[in-house]
Amino acid sequence: MTALRKTQVDSTSKAAPFAIRAERAGDVAMREALLDASFGDNRHGRTCQRLRDGRAPAAGLALAAMREGKLVGTVRLWHVSAGGRPALVLGPLAVDPACRELGIGAALMQQALAAARARGHAAVILLGDAPYYARFGFSAANTGELSLPGPFERDRLLAIEFEAGALDGAAGMIVPTGAALPKRRLVRGLEARAA
Repeated sequence: MTALRKTQVDSTSKAAPFAIRAERAGDVAMREALLDASFGDNRHGRTCQRLRDGRAPAAGLALAAMREGKLVGTVRLWHVSAGGRPALVLGPLAVDPACRELGIGAALMQQALAAARARGHAAVILLGDAPYYARFGFSAANTGELSLPGPFERDRLLAIEFEAGALDGAAGMIVPTGAALPKRRLVRGLEARAA
């Protein structure tokens, strides 16, 4: 899944088009560096990270934006149960600060939501700024009775439904339901020292 998006720029700009494609195993180091730069050292302690820890992203719903061979944007979606209703949680969405005026974040959002809908998912939830995400159809209309496993600002818990009523009556804790990642094996040398 690759989409080339050409940016509109004047002739003096050095902007280049970017491509959005499925995340690859070789993107991990670049993705982690981008997330560290975007969210800081405490990103692993954030509330929504608890929904992702030890889980694989939903199949086909981890996207990377590439520009001139460099990863400049990332978004992933994860399986959850939202008060007993199947849904996805979106995040993190991150864009290289040097590329934030190129529309990469919006393009990643649009492609991620289109892919989720095409794969038959009924709803997507996220924790974010309502004014930014409202343009993609997110609101707090169906999240008032939902909770996250940690502190969060109620007005930032947003959702979009692809199927009308997908989150009707959803109440309670949002919990991860995605495939568990395999536990990492210890390096043989470490195993020997620990014994």
